[in-house]
Parts: sequence; structure tokens; C-alpha cells
Amino acid sequence: MKKMLNTLYVSTQGLYLSKEGETLVATLKGKKISQIPLLNLSGIVCLGNVLCSPFLLGECATRHIQMSFLTANGRFLARVQGKISGNVMLRREQYRIADSSERSSLIVRSFIIAKILNSRTVLQRFRRDHPENANSEKIDEHLRYLKSQTNLLRSASDRNAIGIDSMRGVEGEAGLRYFSLFNDLITAQKDDFVFNGRNRRPPLDPVNALLSFCYTLLMHDIVGALETVGLDPTVGFLHYDRSGRASLALDMMEEFRHYFADRLVLSLINLRKINAKGFKISASGAVVMNDDTRKIVINSWQERKQDEVLHPYLKEKIKLGMLPFAQAMLMARHIRGDINAYPPFITR
Repeated sequence: MKKMLNTLYVSTQGLYLSKEGETLVATLKGKKISQIPLLNLSGIVCLGNVLCSPFLLGECATRHIQMSFLTANGRFLARVQGKISGNVMLRREQYRIADSSERSSLIVRSFIIAKILNSRTVLQRFRRDHPENANSEKIDEHLRYLKSQTNLLRSASDRNAIGIDSMRGVEGEAGLRYFSLFNDLITAQKDDFVFNGRNRRPPLDPVNALLSFCYTLLMHDIVGALETVGLDPTVGFLHYDRSGRASLALDMMEEFRHYFADRLVLSLINLRKINAKGFKISASGAVVMNDDTRKIVINSWQERKQDEVLHPYLKEKIKLGMLPFAQAMLMARHIRGDINAYPPFITR
């Protein structure tokens, strides 16, 4: 846990990051504007035109400080990584499980059940807080459906009656139903923030731009957590292997998408912390945030990571920013055989 320190998000365009002794120095137009001890960092996210000295890159690799480079609107570009760390036996066992559909299916089941239940919690909270909503009956119908799919996965898991491809189908249908109601969850600025379905690469509206950006931030945190405990982020169980894709991080992100990222996006819109003026359409047709809006999102993201929650398995309160590390630790313990099953994060 002590290794899960602060992540530094750098979005000031033209900023130059360098190493000075045991610290990171941020310089803008030749003027030093900040100096941070490297000991206080576990990750650095650079958005847009941010430059880094080779000495800083090397020091971060040595210290296992995760460095990610994103475009200004949050599209992942590259990651700086040092020597592979962690127990080689742990990774070898991870690869064995990934090659076994029978063993992988039990972990996949946990990911999907957690994703469905956490999406259901988002809808339940909205249903409770807005009983007058015109689509209340439709929301109730989807809540019953999501519960039935969860019960199906739970009852079939012991006899391995549902294969991974079938579970992917369940997850896909549950996701479609959840996002079919997402526009109802937007209760303010409805003329400016309209959600007609998930789209990305590029995002074609402000809501999808916000979702994609928050998912990218979440992915950075999860990759860093997996590498910290010695797991290979690129070898997963739910998502297929693909060159350059962090499949295990994508697997684990399913637990957190709705609870962490979606709820933040809804809060930003419904509490009017952002507005339509903070978005523009680029030449490619993508909807992107301006610098001020991006800073608001990042600050809100960091503030949310400071909130505390009672972990359902560990039975102790931890900050939300610690959740990726906690789940990565539990995944490593399961792969090593210390616990019989992987306990996903499920909120209430």
C-alpha cells in the first residue's frame, strides 16, 4: 500500500520537466514554477505538449514511477517503463491461467459480475434520488434484467456451464442496456450534454469525450498498480491478447468504470462544474476539451481519489485512489494460490 503514492497530472502546454537531484522540476519559458520530490510520486501523466528530459525519464524508470503520455484530449500515446520487475514465477502462473479457458473463466466471471452489479448500483441510486423520472419503469425493467444476469452467472459458475465467449455476450448486452439509460442520468444542462450511445476514437460529443478521458486516467492508474505487484498488464483473461494493449488492465477496469469514472462524469455535468463552452470540435470531427475544462476534470479526479470507501473484502476503509492497488494485490494473491478466488470490488 505504501507504494501507491500520488500521481502527477501535467497539462500546462509547453512545460518542461527535468530532474534536479532527487526532485522533479517543472519549468515554463525558462522559469521554474514547481519542484516536487520524486519520492512523493508513483505516476506522472503528461497531456499534450509536455517535454521531459532524458535524465528524468531514466530516473523514473529506475524508480518504477509510471510515466504516460497522452494527447491533450486524453488519447493514450506511449508509456515509459524500466526493467521488468516482480516475481517471474507469478507472471509464469499468470500466463498459464490465461492459456486455460477453464481457469480464466472463473476470473472473467468475477470481473463481469462486478461490472454488472456496479452499473446496477449507479442506476439504483438514480432511481432512488429521482423517483419522478419519466423512464422509471424502463429503469426498473433494466434493473431486474441486470439482477437476473448476475444470478445466472453466479449459479452457472460452479459447474462451468457458461464459457468465456458467452460471458462476453452477457457483458456486452448488459453494457448496452446500461448506456441506453445513461442520458436519463443527466439531469442538468440537457440541451448541451446529450448522450445517444457510446462512441470513441474519436468521441463525437462532450459526454463521450468526458467518458473517454476519465477511462484513460483510470487505465493509467490500473496499469501502474498491476506493474507494482509484479503482474503483466498486457496478458488478461476477458480481453483478447493484442499487441500494445494492456488486456489485464482493461479486465480490471471493468470493475471501476461505472463506480469511478461514470459517476464522476455525471457529477461534473449535473453539478454544473463544466459547461458546453469547454468543448470544441476538431478538424477530425472529434469533440475535445479545452485546457480549463481539462484541468477541472483532473482536479475533480484527484479529489475523488481522496474519498474513502469500506473495501468489501479487506473490511477496512481505504481511499479510492488505493482501490486499483488493492485489487491488483488481491489478483496477485489469487494467482499465487494464496486465496481460492479473485474477490472483485463491488460497491453498494
